[in-house]
Amino acid sequence: MRIATWNVNSINARLPTALTVIGGLEADIVCLQELKCEDHKFPREAFEDLGWNVATHGQKTYNGVAILSKLPFDEVLPRLPGDDTDEQARYLEAVVSTGGTAVRVASIYLPNGNPLGTEKFTYKLAWFERLRLRARELRDYEELCVLAGDYNVIPRDEDCYDPAAWKGDALFQPESRAAYRALLNLGYTDAFMAADGGIHRYTFWDYQAGAWPKDHGIRIDHLALSPQATDRLKSVKIHRAARGLEKPSDHVPISADLAI
Repeated sequence: MRIATWNVNSINARLPTALTVIGGLEADIVCLQELKCEDHKFPREAFEDLGWNVATHGQKTYNGVAILSKLPFDEVLPRLPGDDTDEQARYLEAVVSTGGTAVRVASIYLPNGNPLGTEKFTYKLAWFERLRLRARELRDYEELCVLAGDYNVIPRDEDCYDPAAWKGDALFQPESRAAYRALLNLGYTDAFMAADGGIHRYTFWDYQAGAWPKDHGIRIDHLALSPQATDRLKSVKIHRAARGLEKPSDHVPISADLAI
C-alpha cells in the first residue's frame, strides 16, 4: 500500500496540475492539505471519475484537508478532538480495510505559527498538543496508523538549505521541534528518517527569490507511522518533479510504501 501526502495549495486553482501529480503517484491513499475551499466546492467528481473515494473537511478561503482512497472508507472523523470551538479545518481521519487489515490515516495541516510572539504561535503549539493527545489515543488502538501531512516543522538543521535563514521562523523554533519530537516519542516513526534519512532533501520551496531553481528548500511534510505501520515500512519517496510542473504547488508529495 502506498500512502502519500501533499499540500496542494488550492485544489481548484491548480486542478489540472493536481490531477496529473496525483495520477503519477500510483498511490492507494492520498492525504491533501490547504484545499482553500468549502466541502461543496471541492472538485469531487473529477476524482471520483478516476476511481477515488473522497472525504473532505474544508472551509472558505483557508486551510482544508482531504483524503482520497482507492478503498472505501469504513469511518471518517473530521476535526481534531480537544477544542469544539476551533473552526479551522486542519484535521481529517479515516479508516480503510484491505485483506482484513484496518489502516487508519489522518490528513494534517498544522498551523504555521508566524509571526513569533503572537497568538498564532501560541495556537500552533496548543494545536500540536491536541494532536499529540490524539496520537496517543491512536497508538493505544495498536493499529496500522499513518499521521500524514504538512506539519510546518523543520525537524533538523539538515532539513533546510540554511539554518541561519530560518532561525526567526516559527517552523524552526525549539518549541516547534520539541512538539514534533514529543509526538514521535509516543512511539511513532518519521517515515523519511527511517527509510532514507538523507540531508538536504526537501518537500517545500517558496515561490519567492528563486527558491526552486536554487534548491533553497525545507522538509516540512511528514508521515508519522505507528509501531505497527513502521514494521511494514518498505520505502519512502519525495516526488520532487512535481515542483517543476506548470502552475505547481510550493510543496511536493512524499509517499511511503507499506507491506500490506
